[in-house]
Amino acid sequence: MDYTKNLVSFGLLIIIFINIHYIATAQTGICYGRLGDNLPSPSNAISLCNQYNIQRMRIYDPNESVLRALQGSNIELMLDVPNPDLQYVSSSQANANTWVQNNVLNYPDVRFRYIAVGNEVSPLKDDTSQFVNFVLPAMQNINNAISSAGLGDQIRVSTAIDTRVLDNTFPPENGVFRSEVTSYINPIVSFLVQNRSPLLANIYPYFAYVLDKKIDLEYALFTSDGIDVNGVRYQNLFYALLDGLYAALEKSGGSSLEVVVSESGWPSAGGDATSVDHARTYNTNLIQRVRSGTPKRPNRAIETYIFAMFDENQKSPEYEKSFGIFSANGQPKYPINFN
Repeated sequence: MDYTKNLVSFGLLIIIFINIHYIATAQTGICYGRLGDNLPSPSNAISLCNQYNIQRMRIYDPNESVLRALQGSNIELMLDVPNPDLQYVSSSQANANTWVQNNVLNYPDVRFRYIAVGNEVSPLKDDTSQFVNFVLPAMQNINNAISSAGLGDQIRVSTAIDTRVLDNTFPPENGVFRSEVTSYINPIVSFLVQNRSPLLANIYPYFAYVLDKKIDLEYALFTSDGIDVNGVRYQNLFYALLDGLYAALEKSGGSSLEVVVSESGWPSAGGDATSVDHARTYNTNLIQRVRSGTPKRPNRAIETYIFAMFDENQKSPEYEKSFGIFSANGQPKYPINFN
């Protein structure tokens, strides 16, 4: 018997099994926002995640009660450095070290996966443009602090953008970053490439549809047969938007980057094309569709976080209150399966 050949064959089987397991494993997490005055306690929120097999979570600030509730839960966490904290974290390495000590190292039983340094900061947005100069140095300082703590291989540092920074996304292969944001985005792309971190992106077919009614609603909801784009079959708008971002990254030196979809969802009330049925259709199909890749990145599961866990009654405009999979009382609005 040729043991060498058998060992090689066994090794190949293990690699194939790992790849199949990676593709088949549920990639979908949840965004746990807390802008509501009637929400369940953090411990009850974590219990809901366990009940529904939600294994990944994003939170938007290092809330002590939430972090304590996550201890020992085995839920993998994306933790935000909130936009108002960016100047403090960027101003010195010591400040970043303190932030990481207080909000990461002090919770050794929390499974931190990503640190999102800023959310949707862009020179195009009046409410975030003041933070633009702080994002990259804050990322660098947080990354240094994470690496110094010996967690560089465990926790990746990135930032979350939205698709409004893109231009020419139809056809997706023409996607490019808007000229007004390239001086901001390109150095971030270089940082991510150097540190082998993914780019985080909030991708909402809902907003694309509302802004352009020429888009077929079924295409946005994953229920159409798709469309042919220059000989490429796009089954849904989500894939097209994501590939538009991949095309932009390729043109900015980021062809090696993966994209983690840090938010996506559909509101159930309060706006145009909103209903419980549309929200159910979008989110249940999203969970299935992200198990396989886009035309540009086929056969690669798309790590995705659904926005949001709960309806949040302190948000505005009105439709922003109704993105939750669960109502404020913790009851699901519709059947959904994260398995």
